[in-house]
Amino acid sequence: MQALHKYLLGAAGIGFLTSLLMFFMGMGNEIGFILVISLLLLAISLRGHPFFKGFSFTVLIFSSVTAALFYPALFTNWGGFDLKLLIVPLLQVIMFGMGTAMSFKDFVGVVKMPKAVGIGLICQFTIMPIVGFSLANIFGFEPEIAAGIILIGSTPSGLASNVMSYLAKANLALSVTLTACATLLAPLMTPFLMKTFAGQLVPIEFWAMMWSIIKIVILPIAGGLLFNHFFQGKFSWLDKAMPLLSMGGIAFIITIITAAGRDSLLSIGLLLILASIIHNLMGYGLGYWACKLFRMPENDCRTIALEVGMQNGGLASGLALEMGKVATVGLAPAVFGPWMNISGSSLATWWRENPPGKEKELKEEEAFF
Repeated sequence: MQALHKYLLGAAGIGFLTSLLMFFMGMGNEIGFILVISLLLLAISLRGHPFFKGFSFTVLIFSSVTAALFYPALFTNWGGFDLKLLIVPLLQVIMFGMGTAMSFKDFVGVVKMPKAVGIGLICQFTIMPIVGFSLANIFGFEPEIAAGIILIGSTPSGLASNVMSYLAKANLALSVTLTACATLLAPLMTPFLMKTFAGQLVPIEFWAMMWSIIKIVILPIAGGLLFNHFFQGKFSWLDKAMPLLSMGGIAFIITIITAAGRDSLLSIGLLLILASIIHNLMGYGLGYWACKLFRMPENDCRTIALEVGMQNGGLASGLALEMGKVATVGLAPAVFGPWMNISGSSLATWWRENPPGKEKELKEEEAFF
């Protein structure tokens, strides 16, 4: 870590200690600015460490969320313009970027790996919605909050799972193919699952939700695929800009949703965070062991576990907005997204350090002795 990053880390630590001291002195309402700056400094300082570099974006989101919780008025309306109206256009830009990172060859994997793709898709569209429905009932959340948990479980995976599979040295080709196929099936499966599991909680308009998904995801990704097909390598600046634009867009969307649903989040925040953590971890666990039951290769089990546990939070947020309930239904996706990045990167790092071959060697050594 360079000296500058160490100084920033030290400044962040001082900021956190100051915030803690002020909190215990009864000045909790006045620590917002210090916390936001401290988290921002921490996010920048993490960029200087190779292991923690991957957590920088998540900490940046925490900084944005903190700002939204303390100063919600800054992220709801600018000069009479409702900032929620930016969510869908931003998502379309992000999905276009996702399309430029894909190619038509990604869909060929269905032919090459039919068993793995089939099992992966079944896991994708069964485990997370059923677990979400169960958790929503166990925790007894209000109907619109509960519908948000089911919604995040009913969406397909996104590019984040591909990145984690790459970091974990899992089966990247399978990951990309599963994301492509699940996204293609989303206009049908997500409204169906929402109608089935959340239809008694909130009104679900099947065809309207299908059109929303086509508008937010399918059309922009199709545009990105065509762009990549005809102009691949001709706009290298775009390849570099899209990941940054996507990360900034996701952070901004989460901030807007947090500001809009601040009061609800403050009243049920801890329980919602706990439910999101359980939802996410059960997705990894059940996805992994379901594949083990089918005696699939270890790398494929890891890949599908990441695909099942990591959802397209951006799409869920966009659908909540289209339903006119972003301040309630949109909260679960806003909480699930940052946590998913923390758990996914941690799991990917663990698996990268413990590849299947190494596990086999250890078992052989144990058997020998």
